[in-house]
Amino acid sequence: MREIFPGSARLGTADPLPGQPGAADQPGDLIDELAARYAYPDRLWVRANMIMSVDGAGAVAGRSGGLSGVADRLVFSVLRSLADVILVGAGTARAENYGRARPGNLWPRLRAGRAVTPPIAVLTRRLDLDLRGRLLGDDAAGDDLARPIILTTRAAPAAKVTAAAKVADVIVGTDDMSPAAAIDALAGLGHKKILTEGGPTLLGQLVTAGLLDELCLTVSPVLEGAQATRIIAAPSLPPGQAGLRLAMVLEDAGFLLTRYVRAGS
Repeated sequence: MREIFPGSARLGTADPLPGQPGAADQPGDLIDELAARYAYPDRLWVRANMIMSVDGAGAVAGRSGGLSGVADRLVFSVLRSLADVILVGAGTARAENYGRARPGNLWPRLRAGRAVTPPIAVLTRRLDLDLRGRLLGDDAAGDDLARPIILTTRAAPAAKVTAAAKVADVIVGTDDMSPAAAIDALAGLGHKKILTEGGPTLLGQLVTAGLLDELCLTVSPVLEGAQATRIIAAPSLPPGQAGLRLAMVLEDAGFLLTRYVRAGS
């Protein structure tokens, strides 16, 4: 991996990723270098991590994993390791078959002083999640796995809220759990380093509400065609409302890994 903006430092990604055989051999200086480049500021900060094809597709066959590569997966693991909490929409949790973050896919050196794994927080108006699935099912739990957080509303069936509360921390808003309310609720739990992995609807809501501080966007060197959705679903915004400043670009095997921060940050 080489940095092409700014500077020209080189980073290698030849070693295995976390959770794969030989992961312990991953050079510590590489992980420390990436952690420094993606460090959160010491305040509440909402970061999104997304991937798209060169022609703007946010998924292949409905899932973003089909666009990924070695460098992208490495940065994905570092960003998760740095986060206090991972926020996703219910649609993404279902489509990507989300499970809890696991220690073997994170970097312990980046979790020092915090829980072994960050919790997954799901924003869902009606709590339309599978309580027996990978994220919330009984066999999904473990001593090292953070308890999920469910951010929902009074529109969720009371019986399902009661059932979900047995396997997750459930926060029930009023008639609407807006992204702003969700961010406030997570911050109230002490989670200042917030990472969202989408999907397009949630990301669009965050941008529209002016809540997104940073976008980490990987451009995958493939062409997907016109059928896939974009990484964001939002109405047109007034010019400049969602202005971003390019902070960094890394390149590896044709993948561009970019960091954009909100203009003025």
